Amino acid sequence: MLLGVENNKDSVQHALQKLVEENHLAPLEDYKFQLKRGAASLPSDGQKTNELEGVVDMTRTGAAYIVVEGREEDIYVAAANMHTALHGDRVKVRFWSLPGRRRTEGEVLGVVERAREQFIGTFWQYPQYAIVAPDTLMPLDIMVIPGETQGASDGDKVVIRIEQWAGGKFQNPQGRILYVLGKAGTHDIEMKSILINNGFNLFFPEEVTAEAEALPGEIHPDEVARRRDMRGVTTFTIDPENARDFDDALSFQLLENGHLEVGVHIADVSHYVREGSALDKEAYLRSTSVYLVDRVLPMLPERLSNELCSLRPNEDKLTFSAIFEFDEKDKVVGRWFGKTIIHSDRRFTYEEAQAVLESGQGDFAAELSVLNRVAKKMRAARFKQGAIAFETEEVRFVLDEEGTPMEVYVKERKEAHMLIEDFMLLANREVATFIAEKGKSDGQEIPYVYRIHDEPNMEKVEDLARFARELGVVMDISTPMNIARSYNRLAEQAEENPALRILEPIAIRTMAKAAYSTENIGHYGLAFEYYAHFTSPIRRYSDVWAHRILEQNLGASVIRVNKTRLEEQCKHISKMERSAMEAERESIKYKQAEFMEKHVGEIFPGFVAGFSDRGVFVELKDSHCEGMASYETFREPFELDGSRLRIRGVYTGAQYRLGDEIWVRVVRTDLERRQIDLAWAPDNQGDMPMGKEPRPKEVKAKSGRMKKR
Repeated sequence: MLLGVENNKDSVQHALQKLVEENHLAPLEDYKFQLKRGAASLPSDGQKTNELEGVVDMTRTGAAYIVVEGREEDIYVAAANMHTALHGDRVKVRFWSLPGRRRTEGEVLGVVERAREQFIGTFWQYPQYAIVAPDTLMPLDIMVIPGETQGASDGDKVVIRIEQWAGGKFQNPQGRILYVLGKAGTHDIEMKSILINNGFNLFFPEEVTAEAEALPGEIHPDEVARRRDMRGVTTFTIDPENARDFDDALSFQLLENGHLEVGVHIADVSHYVREGSALDKEAYLRSTSVYLVDRVLPMLPERLSNELCSLRPNEDKLTFSAIFEFDEKDKVVGRWFGKTIIHSDRRFTYEEAQAVLESGQGDFAAELSVLNRVAKKMRAARFKQGAIAFETEEVRFVLDEEGTPMEVYVKERKEAHMLIEDFMLLANREVATFIAEKGKSDGQEIPYVYRIHDEPNMEKVEDLARFARELGVVMDISTPMNIARSYNRLAEQAEENPALRILEPIAIRTMAKAAYSTENIGHYGLAFEYYAHFTSPIRRYSDVWAHRILEQNLGASVIRVNKTRLEEQCKHISKMERSAMEAERESIKYKQAEFMEKHVGEIFPGFVAGFSDRGVFVELKDSHCEGMASYETFREPFELDGSRLRIRGVYTGAQYRLGDEIWVRVVRTDLERRQIDLAWAPDNQGDMPMGKEPRPKEVKAKSGRMKKR
């Protein structure tokens, strides 16, 4: 329909401008720009559409891909169709397929769950308004509500909470500044930025802190009377040297029948954190403690995590326990679950416990020796059943007083670590088994928070097997059990041949990610039919739920929580766990880049850790820092093999494969991007890749021309 507006252009223009300002219309130029980019296409009338829920994976342009669980193809959404949704948000999306388009496109209908409401960014003051330019993927600046600047100055890093996501004069989200962190560039601000950008709040709300501080420090005699008193039984904790939240302890006593009783005692967090309380709601939102290189952001306030619930030595503590009876052959012949009170006799660090195990002397040497013997047998049985022995290397740093990394090393796992791990695994497995079996006996499942781990992706396993064969390793991938056994054999071979260690992270990437769910499918990596997390409620909200549901079902009656609601919580807890892992990785990468700052220009040996279209990822041999050497720094162009497991020189046919040793020079470090740039440095050790000497005139690329990079 055409509008007769020739004589009223000014009036119509004014009306249209008002509609734009009030968010009823968008300027046509904006829409044309999106169409030009192929981003704002909408379905025509009668076009079939569908609706799903998914998670936003945003690009730097403001457009995004919606990742839907169980759907192979992501849904592309143009920036104009995001409707305030941001990276990490769970959204409802309408999607369609347009003629001539390969990809599925869509439009966000609404945000189901925000990934976060707090953002870190840079503050800027203008004459009429103030903004915060977010550090993360966010297409719009955040307008600061007048009077809510907290005294910030231009260029300050601030934390802002969004109060209104859309609407208003500028069409930008609006928020109030919570904290002024100061000028950018300090170690402290960078670590805080990592936490905020991954969706974690730096401070507890006042009502949460107040609720924690109001909790009584004394244990009432009536509470002691309701519990099994274990204070007279030998008990100790074994934890990292710098730990303050001791959430598990072991007790040891010989029974009159000659059997051994081992108690796995876990801090009784659910006694203090009541469902529905401010503490409980905040713990659920966080879902996990976050462990960065130089700090811990706890799930619970310190009043709980480091005081009331921490199983400190020489103090009476409330615990939830799993107590096991072992016979003369170290087989479990009895188990008991329930609320207890304990009194830890000794706090060991892992190093102290290891010294006792190795020397056979020191506090509780006999008890530790017996526990280690039992743990070894449980470990052997687990591997016999198909558990996988791969362990990722944990990079650790020695920091000076300012937080600057002085040394990088890999944490070494010894028997003391594995001893504790084996008894925690036992408790976690048996608790989950108890709940599952009770539900079966009653004829209906008891909804529970299971820790699940699916079988590996067979396409990725087949790729791994092909590459391993080239390195002389034959893998049997005919069944899930044989895959697990092949992985374990590979781990054993890598102990003797360091070149094979590069296969371990590839093998780990073939596996599914462990998660929390009410739908139990077992735990493939541990070879357990039933498994849950019960042993760390101070730092994992999943364990708090595990305690609550177990306590409700210890008697003859059966209590079931709402499974749908519990599954929703499982998804949130799993998401926050992944965010915490990403924050930890980012802090490690930052500290690695910071460590290598003082080594710019130096040459180091390393191993090829991966390939991209732009270059080779290299893990330095001694420091375990990872950077990328651009193909432009090599003597000749290289082509990336279709498997992405090797590169081949265009002229010489020389090859680099995953795991090959390579010498590189540190060119520069970028702390903001947490990157280390490297350059190929063959002349240091006469290093040349596998293949023939250069003969440029005789060799051509397969396509007849050099491949573009």
